[in-house]
Amino acid sequence: MAAAETISVVLRRIVLRAGTGAMSGRAYSDSSQLGELGKGAGKGGGGGGAVREAGGAFGKREAGEEERYFKQKEREQMAALKKHHQEEIDHHKKEIERLQKEIERHKYKIKKLDDD
Repeated sequence: MAAAETISVVLRRIVLRAGTGAMSGRAYSDSSQLGELGKGAGKGGGGGGAVREAGGAFGKREAGEEERYFKQKEREQMAALKKHHQEEIDHHKKEIERLQKEIERHKYKIKKLDDD
């Protein structure tokens, strides 16, 4: 499985788990259950709406638009996730700096006590 596909699957699982507590990780779209896109109802028996169930050119077009939509959503989610992690890194760096200053302050107090 390519790295982009793996990230995509992981993101779907994370988003679905984070969305509501009731959803399980298996709720994401599994392409093995779809059958051929735009060819009517998938292997699971569920339809994708009247246009997709009818199949043909409109069904393929609808399936393509849906795929583009979800790929765009995944890109947006990936960007948001990267931004979140960068913000976390920045926060932790600031916290490290703050704690290092505290350490220096305490060292100074100890030295001052030893000098007395």
